Amino acid sequence: MEQTEKKKSETLNGTRPNGQEGNKRVSVRKTYKLYIDGKFPRSESGRYYALTSPEGEMLANICRSSRKDFRDAVVAARKAQPAWASRSAFNKGQILYRLAEILEGRTAQFTAELVSMGVSESRSKQEIQASIDRLVYYAGWTDKFHQVFSSVNPVESSHFNFSVPEPTGVVSIIAPEENGLLGLVSVIAPAIAGGNTVAVLASSAYPLTAITFAEVVNSSDVPAGVVNILTGYRSELLSWFSNHMDVNAVVYCGSDAEEIRLVGENASLNVKRPVILSPGDWYSPQEENPYRIMELQEVKTTWHPIGQ
Repeated sequence: MEQTEKKKSETLNGTRPNGQEGNKRVSVRKTYKLYIDGKFPRSESGRYYALTSPEGEMLANICRSSRKDFRDAVVAARKAQPAWASRSAFNKGQILYRLAEILEGRTAQFTAELVSMGVSESRSKQEIQASIDRLVYYAGWTDKFHQVFSSVNPVESSHFNFSVPEPTGVVSIIAPEENGLLGLVSVIAPAIAGGNTVAVLASSAYPLTAITFAEVVNSSDVPAGVVNILTGYRSELLSWFSNHMDVNAVVYCGSDAEEIRLVGENASLNVKRPVILSPGDWYSPQEENPYRIMELQEVKTTWHPIGQ
């Protein structure tokens, strides 16, 4: 009996009874998928691209999203938008703050992923802290921007005239290439803070943190369909992101003149709003301001008669 227990213990510890080492355990590699409608599907196309570290080490196979994947993301975003817009401003702020809480708790994981993609450890920590702070910043604005940007307008007739911001609807976003996490957070946070839902194309150079951020979204209180994150190449997907007829606004991050021209032309097909963001530094305080929320708002004006 004693001999049997000894053999069992040796086997569990990775050694054979004769003292030789057993097979070493193979680690479970993470599978990076898309995030659509609160689920993690693979691309329907079955395509992927290999992501390697600067040293040439294989990191992961990244899904190459297709037009169909984007259409699925837009359908999910459209379905979720009315309920998300109707949530109280305070509740949306709570949910954004919850995203910041979870992101802070997973700092080590995000740091490891950024470092594996070639970002220095100090810069990785700086990017994560800036992302957390940005979520907290926009969480604070959810119940304030209406007060700042709404107005009671003076008119000559016997009416009250009110102007208030309302969400645009479904927003497609081409996230920045240069900051895989901070750039992503900087474009998602103001869009959803204002009651919009989004379909986002993450950076193809730094995609790992985008899908891990999707896990943060999934484990928070963000309803399914409010945030949808795709990976792939913008050269393949830019035209679909900018010409889809059920998208109300498109946010493009970059400075390529030909891509900006294409976004503008495609946006005109159904008069969706094009928002072009070409900041030199996503860490800049200028990237934290309520006008980022207002870029994706429509101003509704109501006339109410005054009784005599």
